[in-house]
Amino acid sequence: MSDSTRQQLLAFYDTLLDHFGRQNWWPGQTPFEVMVGAILTQNTNWQNVAKAIANLKQADLLDPHRLAQLDHERLAALIKPAGYFNIKAQRLHNFLTWFIDRFNGDVESAKQLDTESLRAELLSINGVGRETADSILLYGLGKLIFVVDTYTCRVLWRHHLLDESMEYDYVQELFTDALPADLIMYNEYHALLVALGKTYCRVRPNCSACPLRKFPHRVEDS
Repeated sequence: MSDSTRQQLLAFYDTLLDHFGRQNWWPGQTPFEVMVGAILTQNTNWQNVAKAIANLKQADLLDPHRLAQLDHERLAALIKPAGYFNIKAQRLHNFLTWFIDRFNGDVESAKQLDTESLRAELLSINGVGRETADSILLYGLGKLIFVVDTYTCRVLWRHHLLDESMEYDYVQELFTDALPADLIMYNEYHALLVALGKTYCRVRPNCSACPLRKFPHRVEDS
């Protein structure tokens, strides 16, 4: 990585933090709630996930053992607001089976395993991809790993820091190499990029109002 890329990524962080303030992600009262939310948020927005989480809380089911005992139909009905509810019910069940079999549903036990091993095990679960696994690791288990999503790639592409063919692991490595090993910074930076992507760096961008407009970019207002 060049020094200019490293400095630009650090400058992005400072600029976004100054503009948006701390995001204090992930929205969730417990690590397990964060894990469930990471699975449910696939291909939907957080508002819909929050409704599904609220259903689980109201039914007093936001517990790995109680949730694992639900039949598919009941679980799918409760998480219906999150969309793709049949698929997500199965993915959630797959995750719960692993979490209980491996750690008896105990977050602290899971935290004892090193990040690389945990990530490999999460990625072996049917329905858990890299973004979901890394969200669980960072936000649920407090592991130092950078989460990459569509917003991240879009922002970097528009600012000439990658091309469209770059893979998830390459983008993740850019941030890992550029940033200090700081859990709070990893947490905030991803959340800030999401805020930027939702507010300004959309599919049709609002470049003139974007807090990163002072940096060279390839897309203007449309």
